[in-house]
Amino acid sequence: MRLREIAYTRSGDKGDTANICIFPYKEEHWELLREKLTAEVVKDFFSRTVKGTVDRYEFPNLKGLNFVLHQALGGANTASLNVDTQAKSYQSFILDIEI
Repeated sequence: MRLREIAYTRSGDKGDTANICIFPYKEEHWELLREKLTAEVVKDFFSRTVKGTVDRYEFPNLKGLNFVLHQALGGANTASLNVDTQAKSYQSFILDIEI
């Protein structure tokens, strides 16, 4: 299944760093997300656009995962020639990951 079937996302940015938070629709999918959605999986999925590291942070009380993608926006808003300089499309793209 694709991630979009069991989760929704929010995203943001700061400089050249994208931030994506993922939350399951149902609490019973939390453990599946924790197990399958690793920093390595996300880094591999975004390998063409993310040049730096990917860090994953867990928020068990919120049942959320936060991924910080470094060197992801082509140098930041005003310095980038990327179509999406604010990481808004990243939150949609990540939902295509198969888990």
